[in-house]
Amino acid sequence: MTTWMRCYWDEEATWFYFEVDAEDWVTRQVELHGSEPAPIVAASLEERQRAQQPGDLAEYEKKYGVTAELPVSQWENYEPDQVTSQEFEEVWDAARREITAR
Repeated sequence: MTTWMRCYWDEEATWFYFEVDAEDWVTRQVELHGSEPAPIVAASLEERQRAQQPGDLAEYEKKYGVTAELPVSQWENYEPDQVTSQEFEEVWDAARREITAR
């Protein structure tokens, strides 16, 4: 079952939004930074895996960032808020539009 969640990292003034699969792996991730949150990451695990060709991966990561590399169940001191799929999609779509336009 897919779940969607978010958390805020006060030290970096960053919102993290995650789409997580049934095995606790992050499949999509958005990071919004600053007082007027600007997207700095809008990464998809599936897209990143498709970009495994030499040069393509570095280009993908430079533009969209990366998803978390550990399953959520292994994160320490993590207390997410659940969000709906619709809330996540709105954040995802807006972040992707802005990052793609850069």
